Amino acid sequence: MFDLLISPFTEFAFMRRALAGCLALALGATPVGVFLLLRRMSLMGDAMSHAILPGAALGYLAFGLSLGAMTVGGIVAGLVVVFAAGLVTRASVLKEDASLAAFYLLSLAAGVMIVSLRGQNLDLLHVLFGSVLGLDDASLLLIASIASVTLASLALLFRPLVMECFDPAFLRGVSRWSPVAHYGFLMLVVVNLVSGFHALGTLMAVGIMILPAAAARLWTNGLPMLLLLAVLFAFGSGASGLLLSFHADVPAGPAIVLVCGVVYFVSLLAAPGGLLAGRLPVRHHLES
Repeated sequence: MFDLLISPFTEFAFMRRALAGCLALALGATPVGVFLLLRRMSLMGDAMSHAILPGAALGYLAFGLSLGAMTVGGIVAGLVVVFAAGLVTRASVLKEDASLAAFYLLSLAAGVMIVSLRGQNLDLLHVLFGSVLGLDDASLLLIASIASVTLASLALLFRPLVMECFDPAFLRGVSRWSPVAHYGFLMLVVVNLVSGFHALGTLMAVGIMILPAAAARLWTNGLPMLLLLAVLFAFGSGASGLLLSFHADVPAGPAIVLVCGVVYFVSLLAAPGGLLAGRLPVRHHLES
């Protein structure tokens, strides 16, 4: 059991760095995913994960696989898409989901085209699917820093974020924090997608945001427990995915997201809020 579960992390530094990266993503990106879920914006997270690709690709085209250039490019591209979609929504008859869909499709196509101008298939796969087992100290420090800033920001914006999740009209009517909470939260989504991009790639980064949050939502209605369960599910899936990748010799990023999916489907079947809730016979506590 030790050789199966513990030995890979004690013997190999790259596995320890990958595990630390998964912990940082679980602490930073997954709580953001919980609020995306509560705001019914889960698919927006997927759209925004594609929106960062052209910025990261331009950074790659100019400086190669430079951590700083790709990070800044991804953040700028994500913010441009978010605010452009918001502007189109306010100035036209299109709803926000349609605006984001248009921008993210164009962003994805532009990003792949930009990477292809200079790179090879291996470079494109690195950008799209990440390399969590290849995290170096600089990447790990960036992910941990973003997670720390995210936790501090969520603590500061916690009350207006909760109010906006359940009654945004009320928040707009009683507080000037509504636009701060809305756009501040969207900025957190972008920076955490960029953080996840370095480990899991643009196509997989949203998985560790949304799937653990969706699984946790099936088990509880309370927000504190929801946040705790989502973080635990995300970190457990990250550790399990790394072990699966190590022992089965499969790509680590897809393995992590697939384990997140297994946790989700198990919760979907077994949790109180799942498909079988109320359909199984329940034994009354007074019955002998």
